[in-house]
Amino acid sequence: MHEDSIDDTQNQLRELIALIKRLRAPDGCPWDQKQTRQDIGKYLLDESYEVVDAIAENNPLHIREELGDLLFQILFIAEIAAEQGDFSLAEVMAAIREKMIRRHPHVFGDVKVNSVREVKANWQEIKNRERTGMNADGSIFSSVPRSLPALKKAQKITSIASRHGFDWADADDVLKKLDEELHELADARRKEDTRKVEEELGDILFTLVNLSRFLSVDAETALNGTIDKFLRRFAYIVKQLSAHGRSINEATIDEMDSFWNEAKEKGA
Repeated sequence: MHEDSIDDTQNQLRELIALIKRLRAPDGCPWDQKQTRQDIGKYLLDESYEVVDAIAENNPLHIREELGDLLFQILFIAEIAAEQGDFSLAEVMAAIREKMIRRHPHVFGDVKVNSVREVKANWQEIKNRERTGMNADGSIFSSVPRSLPALKKAQKITSIASRHGFDWADADDVLKKLDEELHELADARRKEDTRKVEEELGDILFTLVNLSRFLSVDAETALNGTIDKFLRRFAYIVKQLSAHGRSINEATIDEMDSFWNEAKEKGA
């Protein structure tokens, strides 16, 4: 059981912040000195994905390492903000603490809930109230981060639209729309209209995301699962070809298909 005392945690946090300040000091690291929060922001998404990968591996040491990398980037951005007089790390922590208390009225207030579903509904309602007036255009989609991967962004946007009544009746209606989009893609291909082909492919992907939502499937998770499956089966192809003294560059499509089907039969 690894449980740090509050003093240990505070000491480590102080030392990590001191290290960042040292790196940013005039006699510190030239690279760290010139970084802006926009520069560090570019690494933030990569580090977040590495945390997610480590969690998927369920490797505690790897999770610890990747959380450290992510925490470092967060503290680095906070330090830059403090240098510029925008806000301090203490203000960041105070703001998130207040937000979590505000969004858990069933814990810190007198709101009664009977299910996880009610907790989520309350959370969304509070979040919507908080965001009212924050965006000049008043868009219901203003809470969707622009930097989200396209599949996740599409699923969030269609989910929000659905909550406001703009949606199909059921999955069968979405499948009809998918069939319609496939015909439009075929028409664009016949006309050799490159721009229209791209547009119709986008429509197909967007419709598939809607279908996944109706089927209660996370589109990003589903696609990542298929990618992992492809990589496993392709690795099997390479392994079997090597066992037969063949390289992937020498193999015919029939050979590769044969080993692919073998991998599929073996459950790879």
